[in-house]
Amino acid sequence: MSHTAWLGEGVGLDVVTRAERELAAALRRRPTAEGSLAGCLRELASVSPRLLLALAGAAEAMVRRDTMGRPLYVGAIRAVATQDPERAGTILERALAREDAGGLTTLSACGAIPVPHLRVALARVAAGRHPQLAFAAEVARIARGETDGAHIATVAPKIKESHRLALCTEVFVPLRARPALPVSIAAALRVLRDAERHLGRWLVFAEVATRAGDPVPLAEARERSTTGPESSRVAWSLLAWALAEGPPPEVRPSAELVARLSDRPSTDRDPTFLFRLAGARVPTVRVLLEHLARGPGLRDAVSVRAALYLARDHARDDLRRALLTVVESRELEALRGLAAAALQEVSEPGQGDPLLEPLFRSRKLPTVTWAVLARARARGWLPGDLVTEGRVRHIEHGWAE
Repeated sequence: MSHTAWLGEGVGLDVVTRAERELAAALRRRPTAEGSLAGCLRELASVSPRLLLALAGAAEAMVRRDTMGRPLYVGAIRAVATQDPERAGTILERALAREDAGGLTTLSACGAIPVPHLRVALARVAAGRHPQLAFAAEVARIARGETDGAHIATVAPKIKESHRLALCTEVFVPLRARPALPVSIAAALRVLRDAERHLGRWLVFAEVATRAGDPVPLAEARERSTTGPESSRVAWSLLAWALAEGPPPEVRPSAELVARLSDRPSTDRDPTFLFRLAGARVPTVRVLLEHLARGPGLRDAVSVRAALYLARDHARDDLRRALLTVVESRELEALRGLAAAALQEVSEPGQGDPLLEPLFRSRKLPTVTWAVLARARARGWLPGDLVTEGRVRHIEHGWAE
């Protein structure tokens, strides 16, 4: 069957078969790039019921084997929780029965689904002796409307630094894409913010609290934007903007500054906050975007994304041509899919469709994944932007969150 013979679900038969084969191989032996594989499978499952079923089976297998610390489990259970809550509930109930309650990812996923039979198990974990697990279980119970939040405020001061970092990545980063929590979470988040020196993680806790209705984080950010060293004031003014979503401050952020405002470790040099500003069409980031896209061609994911925003919002037609060059380059196989997705976002609907066909045969699964998502979006199955922060994190970086 050809790569254009679709299953009516957004994915070709050859692609599904390949993804299932790679999933089965990963269950037998952990691949070196398991995070990226998990991210690709997670995104492909959003347009493939058959692959979603395979991921559910993989999650069940990892629960039986007690290997829930794997990135593959993170991708599988989050995909199933999003699209098949009933089945996810059955898997999560078994995971909660483990000694570590399935870890923070399991507890986080419990908060995303409404199935009632998790109630007793979550209450048991919340009353347990491990503060980080009790805290995550309480967050899930608050999200599910099963507690008033009084207990979590007593657990928060017991959270150690290493556990706070894990809670940020595995529990609170995913919460930014979910419905707002009740304001009863505010007191516990205030404890975590007060202990946090990393501005990007502070912002994650602050965003969840602000969306819950707590005015304190925004007031704190605004106050700190007027005191202390000038470099610190600039950072806090951007944090205040992120919390208020009002007019951006008249500042020109540097690469070092935007890296400090990411929830990732500063050593990652993660430009998430830069692309957040670019997505909001903040004019002062153009210089930094042009710096990232400058040079002999687009050679990494960051430069491709910078080219996307410059072509879309700043009439850089030369960068449209640069994106096309990447799509057609066999030497940049790992980037071709992302470049094709970026090109689709800055082109007329359907204009980039012929470019996708060769990408389904790529030896790089991330390239295939972007091509599948681009085709699905062109057919109206994926609304909104294609190159989102979440998809880049899952597919390009393999971050399990």
